[in-house]
Amino acid sequence: MPHPLSSLGAIHTVLSLIPIVAGLLAFVRHGRIDPASGPGKVYWAGMVASVVTTVGLSSTGGFNPGHALGLLTLLVMACATVAPRIAFLGRAGAYLQVGLMSFSFMLLLVPGTNETLSRLPVGHPIGHGPDSPPVKLALACVFALFLLGTGYQMLRLRRSRA
Repeated sequence: MPHPLSSLGAIHTVLSLIPIVAGLLAFVRHGRIDPASGPGKVYWAGMVASVVTTVGLSSTGGFNPGHALGLLTLLVMACATVAPRIAFLGRAGAYLQVGLMSFSFMLLLVPGTNETLSRLPVGHPIGHGPDSPPVKLALACVFALFLLGTGYQMLRLRRSRA
């Protein structure tokens, strides 16, 4: 196996599935990831657990882009959580929250897509890191789904406010 998972890597992988499932459930139930909803709270907790477990994971032996991406994701989620409460944003706060929470979901999928395609199938992975064409194509698809999903959520929010 070219890239075996450590015990911490396996724990991190399992914990990273929590926000994916919670985010999808929130989208199906509420049409968006609302941090105040049950699935939104599970999403937050799962994301924090996922980011915290990356601290011990590093192929370079120190702080790496994956760690930075995790911290950026938590910052984006914190901004999304408070956006509707910022008075000068007015109604735009709800739209900002939808966009930022969707962006945090996409950020979660970036390393997950890269790692999955760089490890599976075992022995003959589809990709070989973020610069390989299959990984780039998959990430382009993730980005396209982010744009479509965010657009759908914005239209849905607009209709609910009309």
